[in-house]
Amino acid sequence: MSKRIVYMMMCLLKGVFLFSQSASCIKFSPSFGSEKLSADSVYYLNVSDSIQITSLRFYVSNMELLDNNKSVWIDSNPFHLIDAFNEKTLSVIVPSNISYSKLKFNLGIDSTTNVSGAMGGDLDPTKGMYWTWQSGYINFKLEGTSNISKTRHNEFQFHLGGYQHPFNSLQTVFIEITSKSTIEINIDLLQIFQQINLAQQHHIMSPGQEAMDFSEKVIQSLSIKK
Repeated sequence: MSKRIVYMMMCLLKGVFLFSQSASCIKFSPSFGSEKLSADSVYYLNVSDSIQITSLRFYVSNMELLDNNKSVWIDSNPFHLIDAFNEKTLSVIVPSNISYSKLKFNLGIDSTTNVSGAMGGDLDPTKGMYWTWQSGYINFKLEGTSNISKTRHNEFQFHLGGYQHPFNSLQTVFIEITSKSTIEINIDLLQIFQQINLAQQHHIMSPGQEAMDFSEKVIQSLSIKK
């Protein structure tokens, strides 16, 4: 192997190392109270009410890092489909060589994208997160079973979306940042279920006031994990 090739390989490896040292990570960590969310686990609201989660998927879009309320970084990939049971989807790489104090993102898909019709990548309809051209994308999908859900097989399904006035369920999130290494965002499903009664509310499958109200409960369940 010539000295020139060896030198080029060393430069390439050095570049990879420098890149890994200059990148941070935003990680979404779904949980049920103090427990990490697992598809195989049964969780309890109390001694008798049990819940099992079979699906938790949602869109995070238009991520930005802000410093003094000014944008210092905009995600080149505007749309991320987060799947609680697919580890590869839970992290987003961001640069660490910039100064920032706040993270901004949308939970869901904006109206402009919705009226553009079905797209590819994470927005591909085959991902199972698209209703129709009229209703648009599903921003947030939560499915499972509960012994208190009065449905066939005790199932519950919450498909939240809607982009047309007055039922636009898109939520914009601002989070203060203290760590510059890994920004871990916890989404605590226990907090969501504590605000509803699964015996009475177990299905949301279309845009409307109910979807908007539930979307606000989702936002309230988000926090920085310390």
